[in-house]
Amino acid sequence: MKSLIKIFILVLITGFTAANTECQIRVDLKKKLENKVNQRVNQRTDQAIDKGMDKVEGDIKGDAKKTDQANETQKTQEIKQAEQDNADKGETTSGQEQTKLESYTKYDFIPGEKVIFFDDFSQDAVGDFPALWNTNGSAEVVTTNLFPGKWMKFVMNECVWTDQLLKLPENYTIEYDIIPIGGLEGEGMSGWHMKLMQAKNAKAWDGGTAPGNGGFQFRVEYFGRPSYHTWFLGEECGPSALSGYVQQENFKEKINKMYHIAIWVQKTRIRVYQNQDKIIDLPRALPAGCVKPDRIRFEYGAAMISSVRIAVGAPDMRNKLMTEGKLVTYGIYFDVNKDVVKPESYGTLKEIASILNEVPDVKVKITGFTDSDGADAANLDLSRRRAASVKSELVKSFNVNGDRLVTDGLGEGQPVAPNDTPANKALNRRVEFLKL
Repeated sequence: MKSLIKIFILVLITGFTAANTECQIRVDLKKKLENKVNQRVNQRTDQAIDKGMDKVEGDIKGDAKKTDQANETQKTQEIKQAEQDNADKGETTSGQEQTKLESYTKYDFIPGEKVIFFDDFSQDAVGDFPALWNTNGSAEVVTTNLFPGKWMKFVMNECVWTDQLLKLPENYTIEYDIIPIGGLEGEGMSGWHMKLMQAKNAKAWDGGTAPGNGGFQFRVEYFGRPSYHTWFLGEECGPSALSGYVQQENFKEKINKMYHIAIWVQKTRIRVYQNQDKIIDLPRALPAGCVKPDRIRFEYGAAMISSVRIAVGAPDMRNKLMTEGKLVTYGIYFDVNKDVVKPESYGTLKEIASILNEVPDVKVKITGFTDSDGADAANLDLSRRRAASVKSELVKSFNVNGDRLVTDGLGEGQPVAPNDTPANKALNRRVEFLKL
């Protein structure tokens, strides 16, 4: 009996165990199924995410590649534009070549003989405000990779002006190089203004858009168009002023391109030259006895300015060369440490050539001089090469007989002024013609 009971109990236990095992198997199968489903879902999700990330990453790389390509294209375009702009103004990015003088065949500007103000900012440290100027805003001396030398840069709605008043007679010339830049209102052209004015306040800013006692304004608007305006205070000047603009498209200035501006004042007459072209000629810009300008002021825009030169006295070249036997000229220009004659020299060379061609039997010695900057031997060599370049242009461009011309250079020897200021250094950089 006991054995029968044991067998029954064993069967019950076995059955229970089997049932429990089957239940456990079902539970495990369910969990495995759930896990498998979750794994596949996760795998699909991961695959979808990876695919999406691959696309995003590809897009980013593609955009980056496009951006890099665009940047390279932009850099290439900027380089090409710089090269083209420099070619337009007469030099390559290395500054070794220049526009031929033939492009200046209508350029009749002849600079004044005696330099009374000159500033190329060579005496100023980069980052400083230039010593010979004043401002109610800001400006600084900078250098640029496209153009040699130092420049005064301003980006402002205020003004910079010559600190000391200028003693200007009835006849004088003003020259400067200028590069319009952006930044005042964004990337594009900001324009610039230059005022030739008679100041009321000798020590500080004359306020307003019509400052001082009157004057002449040359302005380049934000879209590049040159224009002019005069203003007068006092009944003796009359009730009216002049204003106008230059309409030709080819005279519109462009951003980051250098322009040589020359202003020729002869009593009441003002002529303005932009590079090789005379763009403004006003016979009665300043009424006689009305306004006596004594200051120049740059304002309201964004630009870089260099080589500001103011000189007086129209040179009597014929009398000096043929009667006195010696002509000293400051109207033949070269870039720093270069021996290539700049095209702005055309008016001076043309006048000298006309004198020489009228007296074909006269022989002339051309001598170059430099300031004291740099090594003595280098200056001596540079002065000789410059004299040779002047002879070459007279022969090639103006048909002067080269057999009549000899050349020499004395470097920094025989200075006519101390080499202590930009103006005095400009006096020592000269070319002399000696009748033999």
